[in-house]
Amino acid sequence: MQLILASQSPRRRLLFKQAGFHFKVVPSKVEERFEKKESPSQNARRIALDKARDVAGRLEKGIVVGADTIVVLGKNILGKPLSKREAREMLVSLSGRKHIVYTGFAIVDARTSQWVVGVERTKVWFRKLTSKEINSYIASGSPFDKAGAYGIQDDRGALFVEKVDGCFYNVVGFPLTRF
Repeated sequence: MQLILASQSPRRRLLFKQAGFHFKVVPSKVEERFEKKESPSQNARRIALDKARDVAGRLEKGIVVGADTIVVLGKNILGKPLSKREAREMLVSLSGRKHIVYTGFAIVDARTSQWVVGVERTKVWFRKLTSKEINSYIASGSPFDKAGAYGIQDDRGALFVEKVDGCFYNVVGFPLTRF
């Protein structure tokens, strides 16, 4: 049975390759929208399922995997920054603090429409960042396709993280062990 990843994320593709999965990428056309009445965990699961169902609905057969990663600082959801200013604000707010990363994942059988959904939660602590570090990271262009404006797997982003409680790969973008 063909495994299909409903994601454009280069990090998820790399994780699937590292895990030895043979898969095809078919990006979802679902818009990631957050519902205030839902918890971050519920949002991550719903968006992941919407993505997987969207792709599964266009196929006759295959197992489709959708995912969505959400970064939460206090009560604020930090999405992907749309500007340098927004990236700076996110990184400054994360500096010296703990945040939580949720990744929802969904598995949908395109032939039967049966599905399974799950979510992984990881706590991440940032050390105190300097303005120079933040500005250099933003200049690299790395923050702009990542929730929370950082990648734990990036050369520089890795240096921001002081401690992780939970699945490291969840923070990268997909909880391989839980999956």
